[in-house]
Amino acid sequence: MQLGIHLPHIGRKAGPDSIRRAAVQAEELGLADVWVSEHIIVPAGAPYPPSPNFWDPVLTLTWAAAGTTRVRLGTSVLILPLRHPLPLAKELATLQNLSQGRLILGGGVGWLEPEFEALGVPFKERGRRMDEGIGLMKAVWYNDPVTFPTNWIDAKVESMRSQPQPIAPIPIWIGGSSDAAFKRACGLDGWHGSRVRPDQAKEVVARFRAVRPEESFTISLRITCNANNVDETRSALAAYKEAGVQHVMAAPEDRDIDTYLKTVERFSKAGEGL
Repeated sequence: MQLGIHLPHIGRKAGPDSIRRAAVQAEELGLADVWVSEHIIVPAGAPYPPSPNFWDPVLTLTWAAAGTTRVRLGTSVLILPLRHPLPLAKELATLQNLSQGRLILGGGVGWLEPEFEALGVPFKERGRRMDEGIGLMKAVWYNDPVTFPTNWIDAKVESMRSQPQPIAPIPIWIGGSSDAAFKRACGLDGWHGSRVRPDQAKEVVARFRAVRPEESFTISLRITCNANNVDETRSALAAYKEAGVQHVMAAPEDRDIDTYLKTVERFSKAGEGL
């Protein structure tokens, strides 16, 4: 089972030094990958997310890529309906090439309606816009020239070109627990879920494997931890592995960077031999 960690690009510990230190530490510890999340704009005083200070995920991963050579770079997750797929496809292809093929695109449909309103994106159309946007991104990544008719996204793409194209395919893992997310994930490269207890994992894995039995379809989970409970994650990781989960990413909740880095080190140790 592979292990990854969430980079400190949210809240008061976010910053260029902390992001680089965390990415380099993950590589030195032998972790598989480093991850980022996304909110573009949030309501003032909202109880969640706990901080509005979200450094841009694609730029954060680019910064992390520049200081590393091996760890993969993942998004947990990009809210795909909020972004026009053409500039996003360009950004992600560029990052894939700058990092020599290390990118994993985790994508989700989003849930914060005021964020959609602020960006002028119809909240009730987000699922259809996400599916069409993924199709458009894949079209420009792997076809040249490209023609792609759209129904939900304001775009006219007829015999056009977009370069660079990615030097290697960008795997797409879908986040979310709805039936729509399950169906969407099964049509792509993997699922990046959360809020799955160890005792629930076998049932979740079985559901996916009934449709996508091949090992190339990745089943990944996101968990949280902190300095007070990170050593207890070993039993959870063992249960996830036994259930057939292939990848677990931990998002440390510690507020200062030094404690965060110690938690990551302990998380890596907790997963040794699994």
